[in-house]
Amino acid sequence: MKQALLQVKDLSVRIGQGENAIRPVDGVSFEIRAGETFALLGESGCGKSMTALALLRLLPKPAGEIVGGSIQLAGEELLGLTERNMRGVRGGRIAMIFQEPMTSLNPVMTVGAQIAESVEQHKQLRGEPLRRRVLELLNAVGIPDVERRYQEYPHQLSGGMKQRVMIAIALAGDPDLLIADEPTTALDVTIQAQVLELIAKLQKDRGMAVLLITHDLGVVAGIADRVAVMYAGQLVEQAPRERFFTAPQHPYSRKLFAALPDSSKREQRLTVIPGSVPPLNRAFHGCRFAERCDRAWDVCRSRQPAWFQTGDGQIVRCHLADPGLSAPDEALAEATATAAPDKTAAGTPLLVVDDLKVWFPIQRGLFKRTVGHVRAVDGVSLDIPRGQTLALVGESGCGKTTVGKGILQLLQPTGGSVWFENLELTRLKGEALRSQRSQFQIIFQDPFSSMNPRMSVGDIVEEGMAAQRIGRSAAQRRERVLELLEQVGLRPEHVRRYPHEFSGGQRQRICIARALAVSPKLIVCDEPTSALDVSVQAQILNLLRDLQHSLGLSYLFITHDISVVSYLAERIAVMYLGRIVEQGPVSEILDRPRHPYTQALLSAVPSIDQAGERKVIRLQGDMPSPSNPPQGCHFHPRCPQAMAVCREIYPPVSEIGADHRLRCHLFNN
Repeated sequence: MKQALLQVKDLSVRIGQGENAIRPVDGVSFEIRAGETFALLGESGCGKSMTALALLRLLPKPAGEIVGGSIQLAGEELLGLTERNMRGVRGGRIAMIFQEPMTSLNPVMTVGAQIAESVEQHKQLRGEPLRRRVLELLNAVGIPDVERRYQEYPHQLSGGMKQRVMIAIALAGDPDLLIADEPTTALDVTIQAQVLELIAKLQKDRGMAVLLITHDLGVVAGIADRVAVMYAGQLVEQAPRERFFTAPQHPYSRKLFAALPDSSKREQRLTVIPGSVPPLNRAFHGCRFAERCDRAWDVCRSRQPAWFQTGDGQIVRCHLADPGLSAPDEALAEATATAAPDKTAAGTPLLVVDDLKVWFPIQRGLFKRTVGHVRAVDGVSLDIPRGQTLALVGESGCGKTTVGKGILQLLQPTGGSVWFENLELTRLKGEALRSQRSQFQIIFQDPFSSMNPRMSVGDIVEEGMAAQRIGRSAAQRRERVLELLEQVGLRPEHVRRYPHEFSGGQRQRICIARALAVSPKLIVCDEPTSALDVSVQAQILNLLRDLQHSLGLSYLFITHDISVVSYLAERIAVMYLGRIVEQGPVSEILDRPRHPYTQALLSAVPSIDQAGERKVIRLQGDMPSPSNPPQGCHFHPRCPQAMAVCREIYPPVSEIGADHRLRCHLFNN
């Protein structure tokens, strides 16, 4: 067994003073061996990132402080080092990749200068040796054309490129331990696969240890050696990866697995964890998960559980594992999933989109002459029946969100038609269009940025009703607001609170209530669950499904999460560079994808069932610019099966079975 590189014992962090002090890390112990990947798993607010910041002694000042415990790196106690000596540890011996690269990179410094800054700090290089080292790092993280990228700024890079630059900065000091805090949360599955593969390769080449902080079980299954589950400031389970995924022991761990959406659960509601992580400024007398655990009994609420060994290398903090206690029958029984409501039977199409185009002009010169177009959406056709869900999937930049905005007339289409019931929306203007807006609404990806921070929740939900003159009086509208909040699982007292006072899942519920306020028939859901924890995601998916059943709603669900698609949608459309390349029934496309792009997209999806077995199809390069799409099939520069004809002619539509269409010369008879 490899020697422990990092040893953390009884680590405790306090933010603030007195009775209201928050303890986000409360007696945490673990170790990470040289060369291994240790995954820290759990919901937002449970203390994962604060644990990582404590390792680097980067707690928020002046309120944050380490009040107990020990952090040893290769036998050296980090808590005893002066701040001057810690500067050599940060970035030198321990480096960190943050969740959002764009906010971590300096927008007014070139990529090369930012990497050079870290190299100069830790390796004392200057001049040409410094430049050569930066170029070596850019090359090591797989960035092509390093001489050009060296001179570019962060806004000129894709999301995957920015994350690679962050990794290059982290590697500048040749660290022994790399902390990766949600390194792939905001990335497409194809880019996510590349970044995870890169981290694994660099780890193997350099012998680094990796602390991976995530809430994605699929990512953990594919890359981790050992797993620790964190809840409310404490670790509740630790185990080798194989043991954890075959026999999770803590009720919280089991709930996380049960909350994962997939096609096998289409006929049942997803398991949810009621409530939320408890506030960490209170004293705990029993198990911290007891309030949300359906297997808790009296002892769980009165006595804190100790650690118990449950298998080879697996320990759990739970009274159910205590051989000295006899749990009642109701605590031993697992909760069973309830059946999902039947969906509204498919009727006539509610929405029919034909050859939709949304082009943005490229203007140059003093007189702003149009010299070209960005073809964000370039001939999209789709339809959505009443009471059903069409999922629109594809990489970032392919035009998915622009399709949604074009359908809702939030962007003026350049061409094509959008028929909603018996109305052609592209021909409506002014008041005629405004009067129809209550029929279709949108739920945005980031709920916080889509709400006015100066407006209360009640005013936010009521705003659309007032604009559409729904309700005879303000009192009647406010009564409707209270009904909507209850419908989405919020309490009446929330009506007077402001967006910053809510969790991510609660904010998304507020946005759903706002969309429902005008009684729409179609809702465009733009990545509504991408940034949510597994348990919160399950709550939102159950809510959307229940609302669809009770109100007969139709959804255009824009996402890159295939597990969500397999659970919620009836049909799927795969988009690439402004065009749909394959669409059809979910079961048909997910089980038998035909287009090479769809195959690559699905192969990159991390899965807890395919860990170590799945073969990822690697796509070369980035998606071309929509302002200058390749001649012929737009996918051919990255396609492993491209033929000569693919470089010359864009493929026509091919029919593959009932309601399964794609554009690919491989199936062009």
